[in-house]
Amino acid sequence: MTTASTRSESRRLTGHLGPVGIVFMVVAAAAPLTVIGGNMPLGMGIGNGAGAPVGFAIAALVLLVFSIGFVTMTPYVPEAGAFFSYVTVGLGERMGKGIAVVALIAYTAIQIGIYGYIGWAISDTVAHYNGPVIPWPVYSFAVLAIVAVLGYRHIELSAKVLGVALALEIGIVVILDAVMVANPGPAGITFTSFDPATFTQGALGIAILFALTGFIGFEATAVFRDEARDPERTIPRATYAAVLLIGAFYAITSWAFVVAIGPDEVGAVAQQTLDGEGNMLLDTTGDMLGGLGRDIMNVLLLTSLFACVLSFHNVIARYQFVLAGKGLLPARLADVHGRHHSPSFSSVVQTVTAAVIIGVLALLGIDPLVGVFGSMAGVATVGMVTLMLTTSVAVLVFFLRERASGRVATTLVAPALAVAGLAGSLWLVLSNFTLVTGGSVTLSTILAAIPFVGLIVGFLAWRPSRSLSGVEHHQRNRQ
Repeated sequence: MTTASTRSESRRLTGHLGPVGIVFMVVAAAAPLTVIGGNMPLGMGIGNGAGAPVGFAIAALVLLVFSIGFVTMTPYVPEAGAFFSYVTVGLGERMGKGIAVVALIAYTAIQIGIYGYIGWAISDTVAHYNGPVIPWPVYSFAVLAIVAVLGYRHIELSAKVLGVALALEIGIVVILDAVMVANPGPAGITFTSFDPATFTQGALGIAILFALTGFIGFEATAVFRDEARDPERTIPRATYAAVLLIGAFYAITSWAFVVAIGPDEVGAVAQQTLDGEGNMLLDTTGDMLGGLGRDIMNVLLLTSLFACVLSFHNVIARYQFVLAGKGLLPARLADVHGRHHSPSFSSVVQTVTAAVIIGVLALLGIDPLVGVFGSMAGVATVGMVTLMLTTSVAVLVFFLRERASGRVATTLVAPALAVAGLAGSLWLVLSNFTLVTGGSVTLSTILAAIPFVGLIVGFLAWRPSRSLSGVEHHQRNRQ
């Protein structure tokens, strides 16, 4: 069979993705429109109200500092795998395997959460327009089937689909931002949000917390290393571009909402959204762009969720592919499709895994929003901050140990600042975890522990790889 999966000797993927293509993949994973509709009201309603834009700006600054050390180390990590590869080089294979388990848990959790969210969102939209009432799992499985087809094929097809979806959702928000600023609320065009007296009131930490969850996925640029046109140039450019684009999008849009609604009223409006008495994004869109604009925004919310779940499917499939190539997962997961040059078998396994988990949650009657999305987003948030913190430690240790050439600012100062910033962020997430999950203290504690249990299991289950990795070959050649 000519299209059967083949095992290449190098087990490497191929492609010609440039910075723009990779940025589409990772920004789509961050689901910017979904964050504006969900995280922004949370940051304003139970955070610091009109000061929420500063929360997004601070989160972007922390992640930008993280990115400096991350991309500075890129030339020393000549293989895909993102956090796993970086931590392995900096802290050794044992810790690398532990962090690989955390990555799989975090990405799988957010993907399952989005499947629950999009199933509910499609069902709610159909019902809103007087369509048939169909259970949310039906829509989730329909989306999963489409994702399975796209994920099985070459990555550039997914990049094109994500590019269209992302352009549309960003486009309508830019239009909405412009109209809101052109038609300000009772306070007029105001920059009160950036006044320390404003953004320090309330809970700035909560605003930063929900801002951080809105960036999940940006760091996946390195996962597409093997499919990049020029990895040592493409990956750094894509990483910086992703952080700056996502951060600017969130901060400017949340500020535009403050202008449109008014700094004194925006917190109360956001709280009404959390209480189920309105929808801050859709209601404001209706006021500014009319009924048609509201309908378009509703549809694009769905495409945003789809883009997000497709991007995470691709990320997880490639993580499994890399781990299998290093002998840490079954070798079959490292198969490369003969025609599509994709991690086809890994993609199929990821599809089956997601289908099984969604099926179990559906049979248990778990609520798709609070039970599925809320809980899984909480697990993913703890996992992702832990991953970035550990990676920053690995970068710092690597440059201290190797005394690699480079500026101190990028090899030592930036990673050290990132460690401090991410440690503080992890404390914010854990100390306010019930707000992320929406569950009880007991349930939240269990969910928060899952990534750390995965880290311990991976660490203890370590055994030497069967052969040298590309990283180790590279290190030996440098010596």
